[in-house]
Amino acid sequence: MKIHKLIFLTALAFTLACSQDYSPKPTGYNRFDMPDPAYVALPDSLPLPYSFEYSSHARVMKDTSWISDQTWIEINYPEYLANIHITYKNIPNQDSLREYLDDAYFLTAKHQIKAYAIDESIALTPEGKTVVYAELQGEVPSQFQWFTTDSSNHFLRGALYFNTQVQNDSLQPAIEFVKADIVHMMNTLQWRD
Repeated sequence: MKIHKLIFLTALAFTLACSQDYSPKPTGYNRFDMPDPAYVALPDSLPLPYSFEYSSHARVMKDTSWISDQTWIEINYPEYLANIHITYKNIPNQDSLREYLDDAYFLTAKHQIKAYAIDESIALTPEGKTVVYAELQGEVPSQFQWFTTDSSNHFLRGALYFNTQVQNDSLQPAIEFVKADIVHMMNTLQWRD
């Protein structure tokens, strides 16, 4: 009996002597395996006054919001729970253009409550179209917004949203991937008359 106690105490001593302090590991970041960029043209079957190339890893859906118009679409990335909302307006007069521009700036500015930075920039596409981009930093629902217009007939606005509770710093690889797709969309944008 004494030998069993001795073996037990020796085993217990070795077990306790070899243990390390345990500290819980922090929650890990999401892993995103980004595919190679590939693009396809918007289907001609869609009755839209614009066309562009979008990611072949996404799908085009009709916008189903209660305020949607037949020319509004969503580019959906199911793997990342992301949507690009595309809204289009015909410009009947210059007052309407001013209203659309004011709305675009207002919709971006609504994110100032949670954004710690909104960086705006203006880019020129290869076709000569001017695009105004806004990158929003912080825990905002929309991380990237933009608009473009020909100032006489067409006004197109887009906004990127992720339908997830994941923090934006964890989403950064997916945000950058979709932003590159958005830049490609704008670089291939054509107006249909």
